[in-house]
Amino acid sequence: MSPQQQQAILNHPAFQQLARGKARLGWSLTAVMLLLYYGFILVLAFAPQWLAQPIGAGVTTVGMPVGVAIILAAFALTGIYVRQANKRLDPLNEQVLKECRP
Repeated sequence: MSPQQQQAILNHPAFQQLARGKARLGWSLTAVMLLLYYGFILVLAFAPQWLAQPIGAGVTTVGMPVGVAIILAAFALTGIYVRQANKRLDPLNEQVLKECRP
């Protein structure tokens, strides 16, 4: 790819929108995951008795399903990213490639 093609892509409005959208989506989902994870750690540090409560008559505590939910949230956030990337970001990428192709 020539420097002129690179500059044309960097200056393309759709590429700039693509870069902003990708960054915004990535940072937003990262913030959600960090809030969930560090929220769990803070509860673990400052209210361990809440997580240690048994569920029903068994030996499973509240902390187990909460921990599993955090792991499942990571998978869900990954799915959200993939869906949004396919729906919003890929069309912009195709547009830039089509319009900047020599």
